[in-house]
Amino acid sequence: MKKISAIMVMLIVAIQMTSCKSDEKKADKKERVSNAAFVVNKAKNTIEWTAYKFTEKTGVKGKFKKVNVTAGGEGNTVKEAIHNMEFSIPVSSVFTSNTDRDYKIKKFFFGIMEDPELLSGKLTIENDSIGTATITMNGITENLPFQYAINGKEFTMFAKMDVINWNAQSSIDSLNAICKDLHKGLDGKSKLWSEVDLTISSVFQ
Repeated sequence: MKKISAIMVMLIVAIQMTSCKSDEKKADKKERVSNAAFVVNKAKNTIEWTAYKFTEKTGVKGKFKKVNVTAGGEGNTVKEAIHNMEFSIPVSSVFTSNTDRDYKIKKFFFGIMEDPELLSGKLTIENDSIGTATITMNGITENLPFQYAINGKEFTMFAKMDVINWNAQSSIDSLNAICKDLHKGLDGKSKLWSEVDLTISSVFQ
């Protein structure tokens, strides 16, 4: 009987300890809920880009359907929420409304880079109209200046990115080779430009 009683006491203590730990985890989760007025993770975030083909420089539009905030991204104003926000973008979220093109961009452009699965960066606001995006791609980190505007609860930034600055000429050549005929313009020459226009927006609730 004494052994049975001892086992019962140990079981009760173990259950109580487990319950306490569970309550602590719930409390931690509640403490981590942000009270900030503007939270990027809760906003509608859009990352759109325009690449260019043909000698006459015809735009091809696309976007990344997913962005992950890895640090920051909260504040009492839109500017505070954006300033010093760190993020990552999975390459698998590339979308151009053309599945064949999406596949080629992932495999023959990003696929030959040092880190073919992820882009990352940090946004820094400098004044009321300009900022700097620190972008890591192909194992290289470079600064990209951008212009931005805030209209109510909407933040929109614009930037021109030359992927050559991220040592991506081989990616340009690789994608252009696999799409050689598709990139021929009126002059019959196949051309894929290294410049890409970026438009990023966050519409807060």
